[in-house]
Amino acid sequence: QVQLVESGGGLVQAGGSLRLSCAASGRTFSSYTMGWFRQAPGKEREFVAVCSWRGGYTDYADSVKGRFTISRDNVKNTVYLQMNSLKPEDTAVYICAAVEWGGSSWRGDYWGQGTQVTVSS
Repeated sequence: QVQLVESGGGLVQAGGSLRLSCAASGRTFSSYTMGWFRQAPGKEREFVAVCSWRGGYTDYADSVKGRFTISRDNVKNTVYLQMNSLKPEDTAVYICAAVEWGGSSWRGDYWGQGTQVTVSS
């Protein structure tokens, strides 16, 4: 069992930066691949980024490549999402998840409650 709590969201101007954190509890955190997803109003939840349990493998949605960086600290049981050069279209609730590969996409086994990110133009 893994419990996830996100923080770090807020309101930022276009071009600005935010760093999201996801604190995990549960003894098996370090064994999980961790991911970030986001959901904008009226839209389906979409994949943003993923990081393997040692941090050696990362992947990103095309829409955030070169701007977002996912990382993790297994000592602190925390995964981060550094978001730079933010755009208004990045506005969404950002949700942390412990994930598994489902064959064609990442599937969340455990989910956080999400943190709101709003980017003003």
